[in-house]
Amino acid sequence: MTGDKFTKKSWLILIVFGMIGQIAWAVENMYFNLFLFETVSKSLSAVTLMVQLSGITATVVTLLAGTISDKLKNRRSFISFGYIIWGITVLLFAFITTGNVQKLFAIEDVQKAVTVTLGIIVAMDCIMTAFGSTANDACFNAWVTDNTHSSYRGRVESVLAILPLIAMLIVAGGFGMIVTAFGGYTELFIGLGLIISITGILGLVLIKDSPNLQTLKPSKFSDIFYGFKPSVIKENKKLYLNLCIIGIFGIATQVFMPYLIIFMKTYLHFSDIEYSLIFGAAIIIGAIIAVVLGKLSDKWKKERALYLFIGLFSIGLLIMYFTTSLEKPLLFLLFGMGGTVMILGNILVSTLTGAMVRDNTPDENVGKLQGIRMIFSVLIPMLIGPEIGNAINRKMNIPLPDLGSADTMTTEYIPAPEIFLVAALIALLSIAVIFILNKVGKGKNDSLKNEL
Repeated sequence: MTGDKFTKKSWLILIVFGMIGQIAWAVENMYFNLFLFETVSKSLSAVTLMVQLSGITATVVTLLAGTISDKLKNRRSFISFGYIIWGITVLLFAFITTGNVQKLFAIEDVQKAVTVTLGIIVAMDCIMTAFGSTANDACFNAWVTDNTHSSYRGRVESVLAILPLIAMLIVAGGFGMIVTAFGGYTELFIGLGLIISITGILGLVLIKDSPNLQTLKPSKFSDIFYGFKPSVIKENKKLYLNLCIIGIFGIATQVFMPYLIIFMKTYLHFSDIEYSLIFGAAIIIGAIIAVVLGKLSDKWKKERALYLFIGLFSIGLLIMYFTTSLEKPLLFLLFGMGGTVMILGNILVSTLTGAMVRDNTPDENVGKLQGIRMIFSVLIPMLIGPEIGNAINRKMNIPLPDLGSADTMTTEYIPAPEIFLVAALIALLSIAVIFILNKVGKGKNDSLKNEL
């Protein structure tokens, strides 16, 4: 499967496991935030903490699981059983409510029950992330690299880059309407958990490891630190520069993404149907354009194309920022246009940087380096980005609107439009790293110190 053709069976595995995995991550990254905000406590600080701890968990677990899967020369079992348990942990969220916590721990004080419930949600989110990162981030991603060739990785990566956006559409739109229809989250979490676990069972039948995996050199547990060695960084300059771009771009995305749906519902006063329509149109249009451009990306100078696509992403965010003061329906139209441009840029940047990382990852050390990829793509963005975003929200201190409910916590603040402006500026900072990467790509073999 690492030859000149990606088989139909490989495409099936890629789409099924990639799609279900991304839906699960979209729920964790976006909808758990809304779930916590709407049902337990309207606190953006709690949302920020949950995102940060999840990022730390994902990175540490991926470092361990990637190395262990190399050592055991087995991706299949980690993917399949990981998805099965991942689904079970999602299902358990159906039963986490403040009322159930009060009954279980005999807590009479409502505020204390809220605090305990928040702690349980954050802890369960970390547990869920641990199994998801093992199955998806570490072993599924390593399986994709094991079974693809540089001649068609751009096409494969373009599909992988679109899946998170489709997942976002399903979660942000469809799941919101499901919650509205059923009046709660119980059915949603039970259904999603079962789907994830069933996918893991299918993996036991469908997934086979690449024959090339068996030819790798024996792995040691000390290889967990392989990617941190100065000699490895020096030998793989382009890989680490690519990862720096991913890190900066990821920070920009995480400045606004954890708060996006909350912003649209509280600041813009969009209904579930309205924000679903905006997400739907933006993702569909962006995905169609990205698929076409993704097919061409294997023929491009990827490092140079990044200038254009990061520019698109930033322009989209600026449109979103400058249109938030408009009245409907013009707000609906122009904010949606900005979102479409932002999403298109996001897809294309993710496509190119993902393909570039796979192209520059040594075949014999794929598993060992998945954790390093996670540090730049998850840990750094999810630690820094939400903190910047929440600092902006706290500074702007826009009060939660009175929604007519007697128990609405009107002293809490909501996301501010400035998160889009700051995110755009941060994204543009990655252009400096792209400039260095282009110099390295031209054959300049000076040390990173000299390049910087």
